[in-house]
Amino acid sequence: MGKRPVPTKVCSVCGRPFAWRKKWARCWEQVRFCSQRCRRTARSAEAAR
Repeated sequence: MGKRPVPTKVCSVCGRPFAWRKKWARCWEQVRFCSQRCRRTARSAEAAR
C-alpha cells in the first residue's frame, strides 16, 4: 500500500508547485507561499509600492 497523494498549490511569488504539510492542516485555504523566503519577497515588494 503506497502513500496517498497530497494536495498541491502553486506559490504566488515564485510559481513553483508545493505540497500540503501537516502543519498547514488547519489553514491550508489561507496558505499562499511555499516558503518564508517567498513570504519575505512578497512583503518587501508590497512595501516598495
